[in-house]
Order: sequence, then structure tokens, then C-alpha cells
Amino acid sequence: AGLPPSPTPNTNNNTNENAALCTPLEFATTYQRPPDGNYTSAGNIYGRTDNITRETLQYVVGTMEIMSDSNNNNINNSLVHSVSSAPPDSCNNSTTNEETNVICAAFSSGMAAVHSILLSLMSNHTHIHILLPDDAYHGVPTQFHTLFDTMKHVVSWTMVDMTDIHQVEQLLRTRIKENRGRQREAILVWMETPSNPLCKVTDIGAICDMVNMARKEETDDDDDDEEQMITTVVDSTWAPPCITQPILIGADAVLHSGTKYFGGHSDVLLGLVSCSPFTSSGKSLSQILPTVQSTVGAVASPFDCWLTLRGLRTLHVRLQKQCQTALSLAKFLDNHAHVSKVHYPGLTSHPQHSIASKQMKYGWYGGMLSFEVSSEEMACAVAGAVKTIQRATSLGGTETLIEHRASIEPIGRVTSPLGLLRVSVGLEDVEDLKVDLDMALNVATRVVSS
Repeated sequence: AGLPPSPTPNTNNNTNENAALCTPLEFATTYQRPPDGNYTSAGNIYGRTDNITRETLQYVVGTMEIMSDSNNNNINNSLVHSVSSAPPDSCNNSTTNEETNVICAAFSSGMAAVHSILLSLMSNHTHIHILLPDDAYHGVPTQFHTLFDTMKHVVSWTMVDMTDIHQVEQLLRTRIKENRGRQREAILVWMETPSNPLCKVTDIGAICDMVNMARKEETDDDDDDEEQMITTVVDSTWAPPCITQPILIGADAVLHSGTKYFGGHSDVLLGLVSCSPFTSSGKSLSQILPTVQSTVGAVASPFDCWLTLRGLRTLHVRLQKQCQTALSLAKFLDNHAHVSKVHYPGLTSHPQHSIASKQMKYGWYGGMLSFEVSSEEMACAVAGAVKTIQRATSLGGTETLIEHRASIEPIGRVTSPLGLLRVSVGLEDVEDLKVDLDMALNVATRVVSS
């Protein structure tokens, strides 16, 4: 909750004495040019490349990604660096933490952030191959299918169960082997944990260690001594930095849909990418991502950045409540007569519970869960019967939402079980939510059986 007073990267007041407690909101899109025509190195020119509110958000999120504490049992200790609480005196469009060179870039949406990662990799490679989770937010594979189905020579992908590290390793090494003797392609290992909507938990550290070993072995075997470009990216939208810090576990980059938990009030559209300052691929991505951000222009708006900064002040306390409620609901549903299966990493019956316990701090397993009932008809009837819970897409807000995922996924590419309902837990009293779900399940059972 504690942001430093007025943490504005371009401030000249290094002591922040008498500073505003609320981050300034800068709407300006253009800035006055000096009489001699020369902008100073720290001066602003145009809102697409320079905005103090966006730079502040980028600095704060970048710092959150690498701040360590004693509750993160899965941190790679060799990566831990101290981070100053005071922002640097000046920043460029994609903001850098001086001590660790963390590049964070804020985009107009999570999907713009996804595509900007691809564009960054495309700048130096003629082809990208993506190892994509078989369970992930459907918008990501939809983007690939929509834009690249007829351009497989530019971008291709393979779906894989990211919880099966041996399968991931086999696919990765096969791809590397096929590239030998040809122009190198970039390989993107995409992780989403917990996954949407089945709550699968990927072992980030194990995947990153495996990738590092493959990189090293390929470099040792290659006469040209050029490291195979493999980039690991974690979509950690469901597990913000106060729960999981992928960069400190070894990932090259981490992506968040700021629309969700960061904003936290269902009124922001924003995406963020932070690049690791500790890995070669993270450093490589950080060199081109700011250029993609500014030249393509899909930057986050000042107001959305300001709203997200406001949301970050309560992120920890909101998540604490949401995680506690989600675990209680998961246990309740797991014992309900009309529920066939519950997906939540906090349940000891979850297949990756031990990994989640290592990777997710404070014993918090996220505010998202899903459960299955007997049929699609039953699932839709449950969603239609709730009163306190709202029927809506998205997640991470103060209100509890329920959604039948299969009916919103693209025709022909439905991956969610037909009887599955996804729940984004809000801030309501947990007993009210239990009463609502129990009522809806009982009503739906009577309707379907009649």
C-alpha cells in the first residue's frame, strides 16, 4: 500500500519534502520547445513518448517485480538486488530502475502488451516459434490465429501442457535441433500461472532452469558460439507481485493485464511488461521493447495509469481478502453435492498444490477459481440463478463475477470443459457468496431435472 509520496521519476526535488501524497495526473500531449530549439535530455516532447504519470506507474511496477522479502521461498537468491524506495531523477518512456535496470512498459491493453513482445522479437528474427500453454486466456491464441494463421512462416506455435516439464523440454530441444544449420529463429516459451480457467500451476523455476540448460548446451555445441534466442515470458495476471515474482524466479519477462488486479475496480484498460535485468534474453528484450512501445504507439493513457497507481495502493489488502475468500469458497464447493470438480491451487487435492505453495507467497493462492457441474445446461442455469454474484467477464475487481467460459471462447477452439464456471472473487462477505452459490446450485438442479 505504501507508495512513496509523489513518486514522480522526473522530479528535481530528490528529498520529496512537502511532496503531494497523490501521484500527479499529467494530461498534456505536447510540451513547449525552448527558444534555441533544442530539447534538454530530460525534457518532454510528446505524450506518446513522454508522460510523467505513465513513467511513474512503470517505475512502481518494475520495482514491485524485483523487491524481495522473506516470504518468497522460491526466489533465486543470486538474483536478489537491493532496490531504492526513491525513484530515479529521470526516466525514458519505458521506465528504468537505476539500481537494476528493470525496464517496464505500460500499454493500452494486455493484448497490446502481448503483441508488443512479439514485435520486439520479430525485430531481430525472421521467425518466432511459441510454446504456448494448452490452458491459457483464450485471447492470446486468438490473437495468433487471427493475425498469423496465414503467416506461419513468420509466427508459429505449439500447444503444450506447461505442467509437464518433460514434454516442454522435448518440444524445446526438438525445435532447437531442427534449427541447426539454418537461420536462427526466436523461441518464445509462454507461461501462464495460474492458468485461465483451469488454475494449472506452472513451475516457473523448473521451466527457466531447463531453458537455461538448453541454451548453454546449444551454445557449447555450436561452432559460431551464438546463443540460441529463447525467451521465457510469464503471464502473471492471476498472481500479482505480492503473490508471485517471476523475474526473481528466473523468467526473462513478466506480463500483467493491469485491467485486472492492479487496477482492481473494473475501470481500467492497461497492460504491462517488465523485463529481467538478470538474464541475457531479458536484457535483449529490454533494448527493443521501449522502441516498440513508442513507435507503435499503443501506450497506456495517463488516466488509466493514474487509476492503476491508485489501485496499487490497496492491492495487498484486496488480494489478502480475495485469496482468503477464494480458499473458503473452494473448500465449500469441493464438498457440495452438485459440484463435480473444483480447480483451485490452494486445495491440497490440486495436482500442483506443492508447486503453488512454493511459488505463491503468504499461503495466498489467488482470487480466481473454477468449478465444474454435470453439464453445460446445468452450468448456464447456475450462472443464471445467482443474485449476489454478477454475470460478467474479466476479473480482479471488487465484485465477485461468474462466467461460463466455453460459451465465450471462439467456435472451433473451445478448450474449457462445457460444465465449467469461472469465478473471480471480490470483496463481499464470504458467507453471502456461499449462500448465493448454494441457492443457485440447488435451483439449477431442480430446473435441469424437471
